[in-house]
Amino acid sequence: MNILRFDEPELQFGTSRHIDIRFGLMNYCTLDFDSDFAPKNIRLGVVGSAKSIEGLRDWLSKCHDEVPAKESRQPNLFPRFPGFNAEVGFRSELHTDSSLEGQLNSRHIESIAGMTVRDEQKVRAVELIVEQVRSLLEKKPPDVIVCALPHEFLDAFEPPEDSLDLDDEDSEATTSGESSIDFHHLLKARCMTLPSACPIQLVLPGTYDPKMRRRGRSRSRDVRPLQDEATRAWNFHTAIYYKAGGTPWRLVQDPGKLQTCFIGIGFFRTLDKERIFTSVAQVFNERGNGVVVRGEPAVLEKEDRQLHLDSESAYRLLDRALAEYRKEHKTMPARVVVHKTSSHNSAECEGFEKAAREQNIESCELLSLRKSSIRLFRDGVYPPLRGTFLSLAERTLILYTRGSVEFFATYPGMYMPRTVEIHCERIEQTPRYLAEEILALTKMNWNDTQFDGGMPITIRAARQVGDILKYSGQGDAVPPRYSYYM
Repeated sequence: MNILRFDEPELQFGTSRHIDIRFGLMNYCTLDFDSDFAPKNIRLGVVGSAKSIEGLRDWLSKCHDEVPAKESRQPNLFPRFPGFNAEVGFRSELHTDSSLEGQLNSRHIESIAGMTVRDEQKVRAVELIVEQVRSLLEKKPPDVIVCALPHEFLDAFEPPEDSLDLDDEDSEATTSGESSIDFHHLLKARCMTLPSACPIQLVLPGTYDPKMRRRGRSRSRDVRPLQDEATRAWNFHTAIYYKAGGTPWRLVQDPGKLQTCFIGIGFFRTLDKERIFTSVAQVFNERGNGVVVRGEPAVLEKEDRQLHLDSESAYRLLDRALAEYRKEHKTMPARVVVHKTSSHNSAECEGFEKAAREQNIESCELLSLRKSSIRLFRDGVYPPLRGTFLSLAERTLILYTRGSVEFFATYPGMYMPRTVEIHCERIEQTPRYLAEEILALTKMNWNDTQFDGGMPITIRAARQVGDILKYSGQGDAVPPRYSYYM
């Protein structure tokens, strides 16, 4: 047993590196700030009620200039937002006008809000919003459409009561049956299949008006405390910039290392709960460019009670993933790393390695990742530091991807952090090298600028895509860009 701690990975921004996303963007601009392809002028469509559109418009106008930092003894955890304009940070402007707004009918909003059957309420709310999204897309399509959710729909936004995440052992299915549809996932699925579709960003009323923050209907549900205004501005504008085609940051590239393609595989159950599919293969390079590949059927094996693919399905999945990588990046990687939420059995290893061999991939490494109940304790009142690494066995590792952060001078989480357990089933690099790589991949999340994410982008993205593909038909054409699913 060996314990050590990794240094916080740096990220590459426009003119320099930094460990923190917000300070990196504020001081060194986006990675692509001097590129002709960077989104300098983002056309923003907005769908919502008259009140929510006005509230969002006023808040965006405020965020054009600096939003002050929250008063705190941890200034690095709560930095100011420098503004979203052509002079600082993102070096970009948002453009909105009445021709890019789709206003929901107030009578329809009231009618839907009064529904007592929760699933029916969610479906009708989605239909109402999709109608306005379609109308905007039939004009000159915007770069991103923001759905400013009316406060009357906040109950509909609550997650389904009987949801079960096959990739998260913390999830527990309930039997109340009050609601089985997820509003967010259904809306994303319906919008992304529209003609001339563009990425969608949902905004709750509490984002622009703290007095309208969401509160859980059920006492058993925890609702995340509302973030300070500068943090909300950071998260919103970073997501919009990425969805508009920008590249805010990337992993630091080492010229001496092989060009790597990272693939994440998770699982989801169909709405009828009859079948299980691999949620997606997410194909990422060091810049964070992601490509979605629809997954293959999976089965729950009796031997280890885990979800697996057969050899042919594993082969087809990786073969298609590599084909999409070539289509997107005009080249093949020298190395492929597969992150999966269940172990790799012999059939999967055979299928993955066959696909890599046929594409002349130099290195194919297979790892499984899951949350662990194994914890360490340190002196004092704070949890272990993020980046703490424990080798349980030669190829079984424990990594703190969340924990106390020296740069923040605190532990920024709400609950005791859980570790990530890593099993290295087919590897060529050292376990330590692979764990450091996973720690860096936790910082590639464009929905959250606080850099201590729990899971690497490979697994996080696979789960997000699976959540949405659940609401898409097997014959539906789905967009390949990850920005449609986040």
